Amino acid sequence: MVLKTFGWSFAITALGLVAAVFYGGWQAFGVVAILSVLEISLSFDNAVVNAGILKKMSAFWQKIFLTIGVLIAVFGMRLVFPVVIVAISAKIGPIEAVDLAVSDKEMYQQLVTDAHPSIAAFGGMFLLMIFLDFIFEDRDIKWLAWLERPLAKLGKVDMLSACIALIVLVITSMTFAANAHQHGGMHVDKGQTVLISGVLGLITYMVVGGLSGYFENKLEEEEEAEQEAEEEAKKTGKPVSAAVMAGKAAFFMFLYLEVLDASFSFDGVIGAFAITNDIVLMALGLGIGAMYVRSLTVYLVRQGTLDDYVYLEHGAHYAIGALAVILLVTIQYEINEVITGLVGVVLIGWSFWSSVRRNKRLELEGSTAEA
Repeated sequence: MVLKTFGWSFAITALGLVAAVFYGGWQAFGVVAILSVLEISLSFDNAVVNAGILKKMSAFWQKIFLTIGVLIAVFGMRLVFPVVIVAISAKIGPIEAVDLAVSDKEMYQQLVTDAHPSIAAFGGMFLLMIFLDFIFEDRDIKWLAWLERPLAKLGKVDMLSACIALIVLVITSMTFAANAHQHGGMHVDKGQTVLISGVLGLITYMVVGGLSGYFENKLEEEEEAEQEAEEEAKKTGKPVSAAVMAGKAAFFMFLYLEVLDASFSFDGVIGAFAITNDIVLMALGLGIGAMYVRSLTVYLVRQGTLDDYVYLEHGAHYAIGALAVILLVTIQYEINEVITGLVGVVLIGWSFWSSVRRNKRLELEGSTAEA
């Protein structure tokens, strides 16, 4: 099971490390290895959340997530995304941005750093909305019941998540991003930049999440009607058309997963510049880490881990909330990536431990009842 799920990740790791040695020697090997660990540690909560969505999808779309999704994650977010940031920030073409990344790595890193407020605001708002929608939903299983019960009651107020997110964004733009800064001789208003980027992150979440939710509901309706359609097909000999809507629903869920992964990868991409500004090494290291995150997602789905350890999803979403806050704070203050990774690990570890205790308690209560 482990080899089947993580086989491609092991293979990509070997190829990536060998490529690093040929590219820059053993020093490059060490950099790629460190970046891989950084990506995995920062994105473990991403795997847990993704698993909750991926388990609703068919085996076919799980394979798409591991193949096409990986290409998007590795080449899109880990290689193309930093180049696009530089191209937009410096108002140059993509080819010139690539040339800059190769010929003037210091300038390339500086341009990406200057674009960090926009990235942090966009990703922070997207992740904050995921967290708020989760904690304001009334769930049968509650982890921190003393906190989640009153929040679930507040969640009955329409559009509360969006209102709170906008309030947080306005406060962020007036505090962390309040001071203007100089870049290239131009006066840039960080507050306005952060405000616009945050609104775009909010809009992206609403559009993609709304479409995903809509088609997910349609998928459930189609699954209920599928049996009737199959019975009708047997009688009439006509093909079943229910799979069309199922495919459309799965596509939008896949799209939602990719946007979610992109938001999670912001901190990894920015954090990677603290280790290296070589885009080749960055793509290799973060790409290897992205493979493991995807394999871990599929592993959690196939093992039914989220069903056995019911608080894991809660812990992951609390980690998302913490990451959203950290991203917004980094608009003004620098926070070490180790701290970012540890926050997620601690919250997920705590939720796992709570799940184990719950399972033991239920098992003990069942044994007592039988006795």
